[in-house]
Amino acid sequence: MLSPESFFSLEGWEYRDVFEGCEKVWEVLPRIKSYVQGKIQPNVNEIRREFGATVARTCVIWEGRLLFDGFNIKLGDVTKKKFVVSNGQGPMEGATVIFAGASLMDDEIELRPGAVIEPGALIKGPTIIGEYTDVRQGAYLRGSCLIGSQCVVGHTTEVKNSIMLPGAKAGHFAYIGDSVLGRDSNLGAGTKLANLKIKGKEVFVKVDNERVGTGLRKFGAILGDCVQTGCNSVTNPGTVVGPNSLICPCISVLPAYHPPRSVIR
Repeated sequence: MLSPESFFSLEGWEYRDVFEGCEKVWEVLPRIKSYVQGKIQPNVNEIRREFGATVARTCVIWEGRLLFDGFNIKLGDVTKKKFVVSNGQGPMEGATVIFAGASLMDDEIELRPGAVIEPGALIKGPTIIGEYTDVRQGAYLRGSCLIGSQCVVGHTTEVKNSIMLPGAKAGHFAYIGDSVLGRDSNLGAGTKLANLKIKGKEVFVKVDNERVGTGLRKFGAILGDCVQTGCNSVTNPGTVVGPNSLICPCISVLPAYHPPRSVIR
């Protein structure tokens, strides 16, 4: 009931072994940083040598080369591959775009093919950004972030020590701390996944009227595949929500296990 497989479809995901040996899904949280450090293939070193932390000129990584000119950009939905980079020979499939004004704060950052980093986004390592993922203006990735393919880290969204499985989206004004978002989950605007109790003590999860200790002081939320949250909803530390559930707008979700297909009002 509380295993990773009860929340996420992991088959075919290249990073599925991050959950290996986890009996309870939240046991993945303390291992995210070391896992990302072990998997990362950094590719922003040359950009940082050229500009320092903040990119001064829009550039493209394509087929292992860093390009500052010779390309055109047609804006569109990154996750649907409608954001097109091309040159005189045609589309540059898999080109990664880093817009002027983005900040890459250290070398422990991997930007996978097709990813787009918009102006004003700030990324700290260790962080992996997946294929065709859109990191939008003003996003703040604080490190220890494993972001899957075709995800959205939206405007003024903050992510820290968290996993977003492929297709997860947090488009607007969200906070994701010490959390895991399942495939094709979506956070409504203003969703906050709170990760620290006011008194700063161990986080417990209520499961079948029993308080289960997690051993964690910081634990946000586990949202299974296809979970949807309404605008301005807040999950309390230790919220665990099964797949295909709906969290209604403007509510505070109790720190408990909510089974699949729940409607949380």
